[in-house]
Amino acid sequence: WAIGPDRDEPLYAGLELSFAGPEDAAFVSVTGPYDDEVETPEDYRARFEAVAARGLTMICANPDLVVQRGDRLIYCGGALAQLYAQLGGEVIMAGKPYAAIYGLCLGEAEALLGRPVDRRRVLCIGDGLPTDVKGANDQDLDVLFVASGIHGAETIGPDGLKADAVADLLGKAGLTATYAIADLVW
Repeated sequence: WAIGPDRDEPLYAGLELSFAGPEDAAFVSVTGPYDDEVETPEDYRARFEAVAARGLTMICANPDLVVQRGDRLIYCGGALAQLYAQLGGEVIMAGKPYAAIYGLCLGEAEALLGRPVDRRRVLCIGDGLPTDVKGANDQDLDVLFVASGIHGAETIGPDGLKADAVADLLGKAGLTATYAIADLVW
């Protein structure tokens, strides 16, 4: 049972999977809500209760709880996986902050470069403390924290980046950022 918006369908290309609904599925794959503009994790509670009772494992391909879209925060796969785990379902997380995604990315970089990657030249960039910053910290990689993202209400003021608020937020989470920036734009 694949849960997620249509734009995530390419993730399954070449996997030769047969898709089913919650009644017939062998496992659950989640990237986010079907309609992340309006749905919340609670919209999935009844279906999750039924598949958790069947003992289905959920694979979460996006551990983010929320992401920023414009001036709104929307729910992601991690929020659905969190509810599934609370209901007693087994969840396998794929992506940040878990080590496997860093190994995969660094391995791909080494293959493309044809040489080992100098980890001192790797910069992780993200706005989420529990995924982006924690993952970089766990891997001992530099990280650029983008303060205007999901924590923007706490870290951005009328004059831009509130450095003390960023330091406080990171400290409370037991995390560090090599750099912080108000916005990442190009």
